[in-house]
Amino acid sequence: MAEKSKILVVGGTGYIGKFIVEASVKAGHPTFALVRENTVSDPVKGKLVEDFKNLGVTLLHGDLHDHESLVKAIKQVDVVISTVGNMQLADQTKLITAIKEAGNVKRFFPSEFGNDVDRVNAVEPAKSSFSIKAQIRRAVEAEGIPHTFVASNCFAGYFLPTLCQPGVSVPPRDKLTILGDGNAKAVFNKETDIATFTIKAVDDPRTLNKVLYIRPPKNTYSFNELVALWEKLIGKTLDKVYVPEDQLLKNIQEAPLPLNIALAINHSVFVNGDQTNFAIEPSFGVEASELYPDVKYTTVEEYLHQFV
Repeated sequence: MAEKSKILVVGGTGYIGKFIVEASVKAGHPTFALVRENTVSDPVKGKLVEDFKNLGVTLLHGDLHDHESLVKAIKQVDVVISTVGNMQLADQTKLITAIKEAGNVKRFFPSEFGNDVDRVNAVEPAKSSFSIKAQIRRAVEAEGIPHTFVASNCFAGYFLPTLCQPGVSVPPRDKLTILGDGNAKAVFNKETDIATFTIKAVDDPRTLNKVLYIRPPKNTYSFNELVALWEKLIGKTLDKVYVPEDQLLKNIQEAPLPLNIALAINHSVFVNGDQTNFAIEPSFGVEASELYPDVKYTTVEEYLHQFV
């Protein structure tokens, strides 16, 4: 067995980052997390940092805006996985510069973990957010940095507990709204599975310079199919209100930040079908559940069972 790559996670205390850190440790990779000095004193993130320490994660102090700290951290690892949040996406150019200078990175995963940004047809303000990720991809390619882009599609934890209904905390049992005609297919993956598949790809030559799509057949549902599944699980038919596309576009224009971004992403996913309206060609991508049939991922049906 080849030695497992040393992995540095940047943004490890963020939403998807913590799952990536845990999956890396679990898979036996020497795991490093870049943390800012002030993160340790933050009550929520400080607790996460303690958890990381207990897992055996090596903490490296550094910051995207401190070039020397980045280079120093990167020189200690083989693979860099960025999971920075929306506000820091553009700052990943600093990470690219540091990776280039360090010169030892075998693979870079920029922060994506959503739609394939090269194959979306989004409206503003999601369009701008996606285009920043696409610009980072172009910068990585231009520098010749070995990479994998992860298109993980929808976070189950974000969409499924509410069946994509705004302003509720549990799946509805009486009525709900469906965007568009409800026929576009989306993909919902549990965060721990996204992390497991991502870490599997780290040392896999088949994922080098490719998009890793997490698109398992059992997690691919249209809005209508998702509602039908929920109705089957609770043994009840719900009242359905369909929101036509023109009404959704109007809602996006009138909504404040950050609601307008969420609505615009919903338009891309549930009206355009941007996650599934193209075939994964071997020239640019691979599908995770096909590559790693041994991963027992949580299906949408299994996920929804906890709310029944």
